[in-house]
Amino acid sequence: MPKTTLAHRIVALALAAGVTAPVHAQHAKVITVPGFADFLAIDGRTVWATNKGRVEQWSRHAKKASVAMAHPCGGMAILDRSLWVADCKAGTLNRIDTRTAKIIATIATGIASPDGEMNVVAGAGSVWVASDAKGTIARIDPATNAVVATIPVNPASVYLAFGFGSVWAVSARQQSLQRIDAASNSVVTTTLLGKEPGFLTAGEGAVWVQEQGDGTVARIDPDTGEVTGRVKVGDSLKWGDIDAGGGKIWLRTTDDQEFAVIDPHALAILARVGKAVGSGALRYTPKGVWTTAHDHHTLSWWPAPDTIGTHAKPAP
Repeated sequence: MPKTTLAHRIVALALAAGVTAPVHAQHAKVITVPGFADFLAIDGRTVWATNKGRVEQWSRHAKKASVAMAHPCGGMAILDRSLWVADCKAGTLNRIDTRTAKIIATIATGIASPDGEMNVVAGAGSVWVASDAKGTIARIDPATNAVVATIPVNPASVYLAFGFGSVWAVSARQQSLQRIDAASNSVVTTTLLGKEPGFLTAGEGAVWVQEQGDGTVARIDPDTGEVTGRVKVGDSLKWGDIDAGGGKIWLRTTDDQEFAVIDPHALAILARVGKAVGSGALRYTPKGVWTTAHDHHTLSWWPAPDTIGTHAKPAP
């Protein structure tokens, strides 16, 4: 078991007593982004965002590049100086050179979730995408821009993460999390989850899954596949996003606040940041956290993430 500090015990006791962390007084730099800025991928000091008919690269000061696509959708990945992004209209995985902002490959993988609630991930030298709603994950080799393996998984497994040497695939329909071993291209564990599981992340010692219908985040042991705990965040976690880093879990929410910060050991909410601004995405960096709010046409930069939730204490 991880070492539990006094601060962890205080927050855990407060949560058990029904006390949630107060809204943290954090101020963001808000950038107006016309259109429908949504999913994010970190590229050094900049960030790529999907938008209506395009993907765009932004710094904290200005737009750096724009690449036209029919319907860019879902979470994106960065690998080999390339941005990998699904096109839900064309049913393809597109590779964009991040230096030239040009499409350099279009791969006919198929896309399992045409509504865009899915994501592309990178790991083990490959790019992975849910390619068929019947239950298939495609593995793409960036050296050849070709599909080199197709892995059968539970139907409607469209949410992916990479970590601990494996791809993790969630099916909301089957309420399942499956671990795909990257060495063997095969499913090695299956975990039963709560209602409507969705986006997930692997980091801070575990795999973390939004259980959207229950309003909870589940912590899963990457070795055993066992659910080792849950934290209740709200009535619902529909849509939104999740990331891990800096010793914390970062949860973009649709209701109650813009994002919540979770202690991965105490399974307690350290901070609730910002007011509710509808659905959007989130990505953590050591220097700051990026969020989008597509209904408000904004991209926000939240600096100094190491200070968020540091002084969490029970509310009066």
